[in-house]
Amino acid sequence: MAKEIRLKLKPGDVAPEFVATTNGGGSLSLAECRGSHVVLYFYPKDDTPGCTKEACAFRDRFAELQQRGAVVLGVSTDPAKSHEKFVQKFKLPFALLADEDKQIVQAYGVWGEKSFMGRKYFGTHRVTFLIGPDGKIKRIWPQVKPDEHAAEVLAAL
Repeated sequence: MAKEIRLKLKPGDVAPEFVATTNGGGSLSLAECRGSHVVLYFYPKDDTPGCTKEACAFRDRFAELQQRGAVVLGVSTDPAKSHEKFVQKFKLPFALLADEDKQIVQAYGVWGEKSFMGRKYFGTHRVTFLIGPDGKIKRIWPQVKPDEHAAEVLAAL
């Protein structure tokens, strides 16, 4: 069972700004996405079962998300090289942000204690933020079912 996460951000708050390296070696800032809805989804690790389901669900609904004016960005603490392999393997049409120094996961409050099979460790919680064109958080999903989540986000847009 996933540990309940207590987020410090809430709908209506201004989304924390960031600049991050993307798969492919470029960089992207949240400010560059101003004027669009941003689906900022945090996930634990590239090419693992739940994370792959979630990424592929966003891939499969990507055209619909774009039609509704949304930019999709995935964030994990994996390096850009890992992201690039993940993008290539599953043909992901959106950017993955490398947060190796954990600044973005900490700014959004999604880095914290987790447990798996009785072992406690620190990692990224699977949380999604919908950021409005004005840079304010419109909605937060603190608990995500990887295969159903893209449809929930689409419905919210």
